[in-house]
Amino acid sequence: MITTIALLKAREGLSREEFVDYYENRHVPLILGLAPAPALYTRNYLPETGARGFPADFDVITHMKFADEATRAAWLGLVLAEGSGVAEDEARFLDRSRTRSWTVEEHSGSR
Repeated sequence: MITTIALLKAREGLSREEFVDYYENRHVPLILGLAPAPALYTRNYLPETGARGFPADFDVITHMKFADEATRAAWLGLVLAEGSGVAEDEARFLDRSRTRSWTVEEHSGSR
């Protein structure tokens, strides 16, 4: 499995509720309408800024898993294709200049 983690920041002026609502009810359906769902696609939202107890320059951790690198690359090709509308949609709810994403090595369980 190939695991990708993205740290995303809400666009200035959106409340946490507006941000979560837009991501879940507009953006996720757009993405899933363009490409098959990854093996895992979760969004983990931080609490409101005042309730975090620590500074953070992101508001959500998006976690995706793909069967292999070829599947990930094909998925990205569909989602990031010219005319897909994804960049325009992200500009409606994200501060895209602060987006960070990595392919990571995942370990689970204990030994």
